[in-house]
Amino acid sequence: MSADFRTLEEDFRKQNRSCFVLGASGETGTVLLKELIQRNIFSRITLIGRRQISIEEDTDKVVQEVVDFEKLDDHAAVFQGHDVGYCCLGTTRAKVGPEMFARVDHDYVLKSAELARARGCSQFHLESSRGADKNSNFLYLKVKGQVEADIEALGFDRFLIYRPGVLLVDRQESRPMEFVARQFFRAFSPVLPSMSVPIQAVAVAMVSNTLLKSDQKTEILENKVIAAFGKQKAK
Repeated sequence: MSADFRTLEEDFRKQNRSCFVLGASGETGTVLLKELIQRNIFSRITLIGRRQISIEEDTDKVVQEVVDFEKLDDHAAVFQGHDVGYCCLGTTRAKVGPEMFARVDHDYVLKSAELARARGCSQFHLESSRGADKNSNFLYLKVKGQVEADIEALGFDRFLIYRPGVLLVDRQESRPMEFVARQFFRAFSPVLPSMSVPIQAVAVAMVSNTLLKSDQKTEILENKVIAAFGKQKAK
């Protein structure tokens, strides 16, 4: 990590800010939580999910709140008092069907953002997908694009959208076809920089961008830019 980011971390840490993470039990969320704990820029990290998870790191800064995403209004208080929100919440059409996929990736995400914004959250980071487009004919990309647009309309001071390509990660779940695809993209990632990215780079980009200032209220980071953040961290 460059000296500039070290300085930004120190300055940010002094502001005694707090954040929440949606989807901390997923692949990206797990790596993001580790990055947040390691860089130690928040005084409190709240995990909001449907169940508690095990945390490998030894820290007293993490709080876990269990919610029913079908009744988020009943849990509005858990969104109170956070400066920054990170959302890695999502599922797949193959796993839960098209209706539930849209409910999780759009409705749950948007409702969480609405509750956070209403309670003072000023900065929201959303993991989306390469090719997200609310006008797409493909359900996955359409839902991702629509939730981007709907959250932008909420008026966060800063809204950052991350659109990674194929995530290079060894999944906890067994998905043989995905494994083959990931091995292919991992092997050819140097010549296909816009198609894939290590999952660690997404987490690094989300945390690093928290520290940066920008005049833009909405920023979209495509795969190549996300990958660059990962390489910068490795230096």
